[in-house]
Amino acid sequence: MTGVPLLARGYGWAVVVKPAGLRSVPGRAEDAADSVRTRLQRIWTWSAGDLTPHRLDIETSGLMVVAMTKRVYRSIAKQFEARKIGKAYEAVLDGEVEGDSGAIDLPLRVDWPNRPRQMVCPDEGRPARTLWRVVDRTAGRTRVEFRPETGRTHQLRVHAATPREAGGLGCPIAGDTLYGDPGSAPRMCLHATRLSFFDPNLGTPMRFRSPAPF
Repeated sequence: MTGVPLLARGYGWAVVVKPAGLRSVPGRAEDAADSVRTRLQRIWTWSAGDLTPHRLDIETSGLMVVAMTKRVYRSIAKQFEARKIGKAYEAVLDGEVEGDSGAIDLPLRVDWPNRPRQMVCPDEGRPARTLWRVVDRTAGRTRVEFRPETGRTHQLRVHAATPREAGGLGCPIAGDTLYGDPGSAPRMCLHATRLSFFDPNLGTPMRFRSPAPF
């Protein structure tokens, strides 16, 4: 599967490792058609439906579950809605995070004049909660694990970059082109390392891991 490594496959679903720089779904521009969805559709010509019940940012790499049938898509989408999907990410942050673990509760909404940027907005934002813990520290950098309890657009990126006094970590993700310093790393250092869900056919828990490539 060129460009979309296949990690596992079940009846009606598969888990792939999305590379950084590849869209999860096609964009609107003529040159934005290449994506996980379109590549899979070219391979699985018999598949039906949307295929992608969730998405990762174009700059984010890591685990994605994809559906090959409409029934499986609906089942996985309902698990996301009911927050039955387990997700964890690893990131390298620019700066030294205070503390070893915690939770961030900062509601988010789109920053309309500066789309696709998101912003913290206590009045109009949708609830967004992220659990975090420090994995390692080096001079000027902190490696953390994020476990988002909600799935807002750019949630981890905004929660990391928001100043400490405003409730965030005050340390943007290394290489983040929207909320940090794009030149601080060759790519944005955010990778979806763990993913768990219930098999739509058997109901058994499925758990997958993918090490961060940075």
